[in-house]
Amino acid sequence: MIDTHSHINMIKGLTLAEIIKNARDNGVEKIIIPSASPSDIDIVYEIIQKYENVYGLLGIHPSEAKNWNDDLARKMKKMAENKKIAGIGEIGLDYYWDKSFNDLQKEVFIKQIKLANELNLPVSIHDREAHKDTFDILKTHNQGSNVIMHCFSGSVEFMRECTKQGWYIALGGVVTFKNAIKMKEVAMSIPIDKLLLETDAPYLTPAPFRGKENQPAYVKYVAEEIAKIRETTFEEIDVATTLNAERVFNL
Repeated sequence: MIDTHSHINMIKGLTLAEIIKNARDNGVEKIIIPSASPSDIDIVYEIIQKYENVYGLLGIHPSEAKNWNDDLARKMKKMAENKKIAGIGEIGLDYYWDKSFNDLQKEVFIKQIKLANELNLPVSIHDREAHKDTFDILKTHNQGSNVIMHCFSGSVEFMRECTKQGWYIALGGVVTFKNAIKMKEVAMSIPIDKLLLETDAPYLTPAPFRGKENQPAYVKYVAEEIAKIRETTFEEIDVATTLNAERVFNL
């Protein structure tokens, strides 16, 4: 398995070595760490150079859009020369917390898409309560980068619109929640060649560990739940999602 989105630098209860060992002990062979803020970028870059099977994404979360500048773009471009930089992310739109700078979010989102296009890297997308704008911006401005809809939260119909574009859908711990009917329907309907696994650790911990800090080792519970929903085997989900992640992130 590959955890395609895990903020292991934010996990407080374990060391990085413990996190990676736990992951391997539970069948997770690779971990991808996204950046969320400008300070994350340096941390992610340091971690991927230290640990063999850990890869990084460079980018800033929409809530950090006010901190975007040309120097940061130049820095990301330079860092992306390292082959362990697997993409640009997490980038996108978030209309849940603060709608006062939506236009700036859009502007910075477009700039980071264009950077990914220039570098021929995929984009890992944060989309919270902004489905239409996220979709429209990607469809208009993305020129060839693979798209991963991180922590997908849309409907089955929106998922189908995304996969029609060739985009990938990443599911995490929410799919294991008893009341997550919509996500279970999405898990059932995703084309298997567009499905990815993630934890979004330390957030969104899957059952049976809800309320505790999430970690990459727990991605297996996401895979097990998806296999149950789709009435298939864990092994099929493991193999398919690993191949998908290797393909989309060029691992």
